[in-house]
Amino acid sequence: MAQKYTKPVMPGTKSFGTTENTPVEFAFGKANYQLLAISILIVVVGFVLMSGTTDIYSTTKIVIAPIVVLAGFGLAFYAIFKKSSAN
Repeated sequence: MAQKYTKPVMPGTKSFGTTENTPVEFAFGKANYQLLAISILIVVVGFVLMSGTTDIYSTTKIVIAPIVVLAGFGLAFYAIFKKSSAN
């Protein structure tokens, strides 16, 4: 006995799944974006400290500014990998 051919249902029509009033889920939550913005500001502050004055061998340029920049990058990685609390 031959199988009956059924026409495939196109997305967006009424009979295709539940397309009405489904909430959009973003990859990141609000806390993730806030932590990401804070980390960007920390990286910018680190680069401003690195530019600093004309003294090339200052402790701020050589030691403190790179630590601040790396801390900003570390916070950015944490913000990306942190699970959002919205379930």
